[in-house]
Amino acid sequence: QVQLVETGGGLVQTGSSRTLSCVVSEPSIMDYAMGWFRQGPGKEREFIGAINGIGNSWNYADFARGRFAISRDKAENALHLQMYNLKPEDTAVYYCAAAASHALLTPRNVRYWGQGTQVTVSS
Repeated sequence: QVQLVETGGGLVQTGSSRTLSCVVSEPSIMDYAMGWFRQGPGKEREFIGAINGIGNSWNYADFARGRFAISRDKAENALHLQMYNLKPEDTAVYYCAAAASHALLTPRNVRYWGQGTQVTVSS
């Protein structure tokens, strides 16, 4: 069974940075488009950004552009989400996801989900 396990969440201060990691149990998954979603309290899950399978193309939601960066380390079977200048509105459960496509990750083509890791940003 394929598993995506997120780590790195916790309590952080406004303005600080944090990196989340997603370790994938099946290395072949790393060849597909992968990315991150988040879900804040009382909100719907929203797309943050993604990287394609080759690793030469990214796309980000407007709110994430400039403050969030996605990278992949195939040697570690890991996807990372770097977050900068965190704000209270970034408080959410952050989910790693892998697509059924090599080229594109969208809410409609997610094949595998992680269980999520909580990030709480305190002012």
